This record gives sequence, structure tokens and C-alpha cells, in this order.
Amino acid sequence: MKRNLVIVLFIFCISITVSAQKVFDVKKYGAVGDGKTLNTKAIQKAIDAANKNKGGKVVFSKGTFLSGSIILKNDVELFFEEGATLLGSTNPDDYPKYEGIRAFIIANESKNIAVNGKGIIDGQGRELALAIDSLHHTGVRIDPKYNYRRMRPEDGRGKLISFVKCDSITMTQITLKNSPGWTMCFRACKNIVIDFMKVESRAYWNNDGIDLDGCENARITNCNVNAADDGICLKSEIPGLHNNNIYIGNCTIRSSANAVKFGTGSYGSFKNVTIENIKVFDTFRSAVAIESVDGAEIENIKVSDITAVNTGNAILIRLGHRNGDKPGYIKNVSVKNVKAQIPFGRPDIDYDMRGPEVDYFHNPFPSSIAGIPGHSIENVTLENIEIVYPGRASKGMAYHPLSRLKDVKENINGYPEFTMFGELPSWGFYVRHVNGIEMKNIKLVLDKEDFRPAFVFDDVKNLTMKTIDIPSDKINQIIFKDVPSSNLDSEAAKRKIEPEQNKFELPAH
Repeated sequence: MKRNLVIVLFIFCISITVSAQKVFDVKKYGAVGDGKTLNTKAIQKAIDAANKNKGGKVVFSKGTFLSGSIILKNDVELFFEEGATLLGSTNPDDYPKYEGIRAFIIANESKNIAVNGKGIIDGQGRELALAIDSLHHTGVRIDPKYNYRRMRPEDGRGKLISFVKCDSITMTQITLKNSPGWTMCFRACKNIVIDFMKVESRAYWNNDGIDLDGCENARITNCNVNAADDGICLKSEIPGLHNNNIYIGNCTIRSSANAVKFGTGSYGSFKNVTIENIKVFDTFRSAVAIESVDGAEIENIKVSDITAVNTGNAILIRLGHRNGDKPGYIKNVSVKNVKAQIPFGRPDIDYDMRGPEVDYFHNPFPSSIAGIPGHSIENVTLENIEIVYPGRASKGMAYHPLSRLKDVKENINGYPEFTMFGELPSWGFYVRHVNGIEMKNIKLVLDKEDFRPAFVFDDVKNLTMKTIDIPSDKINQIIFKDVPSSNLDSEAAKRKIEPEQNKFELPAH
């Protein structure tokens, strides 16, 4: 409550400051809202004038204002009236790097900045990306990192919004559309308020919705994100970037990747993060993915009240060792009040920019919580979880018998996704290399028959299972391998199979 009060006061103070600012109409600086005239210089003049005035509101009235990169500076608010659109140029030359940053709207080491209003920022990302692609293939501008497997350029696309090392940022109500890369990225920023924003980011590849890359004291609320890549993503792309004191709440997310994700870049820490009241739908990968694979320290994470419909996976918690001198850790994670429905087949089939499918046959995947040998995930609580799975697993598709649990891939340095282990031997939860996990009031439902057990625990210590609801017609649904200490209620104990009983394949009934 105290933290929320501080954030409310922070927003209130900013609103008072902004209301007292002088107005700088971009049209008075030569901007033309006809959708054809390039207004980069005129808009920048208005921003510079507001900055020199020790603060001001740069206003876009009704119209379509074509522009290349603009630089947002101290004490300046970009305000978009309803019916105003800032339209990104499709000429790559209109996006030169500024302090190493390439984006449509850039801020570097700026303070007290804002982007507000009921207008639209449209990057025309697909058209820009295809123009860059054409320049590469005609030899005019060669991209040394061109991805020939996926036939797409890497260099030059940039982001829609990129703020680096900024302090006191407010973004409200604005609609962001059609980025050529990540839509909005905050790197090493602090005191961020993002509220009532709409993100339509399906123009091209790598279209993350909202990215926090090593940020502190951030609040993302009441947002609607539709992204061809991860929806809301916490990152630590280089060592020394730490994400602390983050609140994400009351958001709706549709994604052709993950809805809410920690990683993949995970070099620094992620601490004291609360995620609650999130609605997820038509999402290809995980509703919630918490990943440390580059040495990140992840702790004190609270996730609650998640509803995920037509989503490829409910929960992924992964500790790996892809980069860095040593693995990081994940501990003290609470996931409560989750309802998820997993379909049979791709949930993002209606996207024109669908995420890349795995390249092997597989049955539906369970949720996974997995560390690596010698480095266990610690102290995880799962409570009030209900997941509906499609079933329909077939031994002819990809058969992994319970007698070969040791053969499930560790994939220690692999890219973290819920598909990373290959075929898994359970349909509900797969848990490996965990010390301290409590599962309470867990309900797992099958739409169709599945020959696999609901739970597999491998190298798990201090396991507690209470009030576990799984299909009543099934026995042998909780499989133990190297589980030295557990506390199961009587109903869960009936479904458990001890390691010595697990030498050969077990019947599903």
C-alpha cells in the first residue's frame, strides 16, 4: 500500500508539473499534418524550444505527421490530441543512430519526460523493414547480420521507442503501432509509469510489446498488448543491468511468443517483482515465463490472478547456464490463482506473423519448473492453479517411456522455452532440480485421453502436495525419481509411484 501511494503521488506531481507547462504546437514550428511532408526538423525544433524553456508540452493536433527519428529531452511532454498520428518514415536514412540508439522516438539520459494523449504513433515497421531488406539484396546497404534462414534483416530496423538511462518517465493512453523491431524499450531507466496504453505490434519480427531492460521502480498497468513477439518482457541484456521493484497489473496480452517473460537476456538481477490480474489469450508460448540462463539472480517474485485462454503453455520457470561465468539462481517465487486452457495445436494460428514452431514431432507439453544439475530452483509455491490440457498424446508421435526419465534432455545451455527439453513424460507438470516446492489446490483437467502421468518429479527435495485434483479414473499419476523428502496428503499419496516401482513403463489407468 505504501509503495502504491508513493507511485500515485509521483503521477500526481508529474501531472501538476505538466499542466503548468507552456504549450509548443508543432504546426507553429512548420509541421504539416498531411501524411506526406517530412516533419522531422520541425518537430525537433518544437522539442528543443520546450527544452530550452525549462519544460513544455509539445502538442500534435489532429492530423498525420510524417517524421524520422526525434530526440526527446528533459522536461518535455509529447502530447497527442485525439485524431493525431505521428507516422514513421519508410526511408531508412531518416533513422540515424543517436548515442548508439536507433529508434523513432529516442531519449538518452533525459529526466521528467512523457508521451501522452489519445493519439497514435505508427512506425510503419513492415514497410520500413522491407525497404531495408531490399537495400540489402540489391547491394546498396549490406547487413552483415542478415538472417538468411528467416529471410529478414537485423541491422537498421531499430525500435519504435527507445529510452536509455532516463529518470521519471510517464506514458499514458497513447496507442503504439507497427514497430520495425521492439516497440518500446527502457534500458537502465528508473521511475517509470506506463498506464492505459494500447500496443499493436505485429508488423514484423522481434515485435516485443513492452521491454524493461535493467530498470527500477516501474509500474505497467491497464495496458492492452498485442505483439508478434513477447508481450511484456523484463530483460537484462548485459551484465550490471538490474530489474528491481517492478509492478505489472491489470493488463491484457495476446502474443505469438510469451505473454509475460523474464529474459531471455538475463545477466543481472530481477528482484521484487509483482505481476497480477493479467488476461492472456491466443498466445503461442507461455503465459508466464521466468528464466535465468545468463547468471541472473531472480528472487521475491509474486504472480497472481492470471487467466490464460488458448495459450501454448501456462507456466515455465527455468534456471539454465547459457552464458556467464556461473549459473544464477531462482528462489522465492509464488504463483497463485491461475486458470489456463491449453489447446491442441497452435494457439496463434490467426496471426500472419506466427512465431517459429519447433522442428520435431511432439505431444502437448506440460508446464515445467526446471533447474540444472547442482543448481536447483528454490522455494516455489503454486497455489490455486487450474489448467485444462488437450490430451490426445500418442505413443506413435514421440514416445518417452517413464523407464527412461534420465534421458530427458538437460539442455543446460539451451535457449529457454517450454519446448526446450523435447518430448516430456508428463501431461500436467514436469519438475526437475528443485529444492522446496509447495503445490496446493492444483486442479488438472484433460479434454481427451493422455497416456502419460500428470506429474513427474525428478531430483526434487522438500516437496509438499495438498488438495491435488486430477482425473478420478486415473492412477499412477504422480511419478517420483530421486525425491528424498516429501509431504503428500492422503489423496496425492494414492497416486504416487516410488522410484523402485518405476523400472518399467506404467499403465495410464
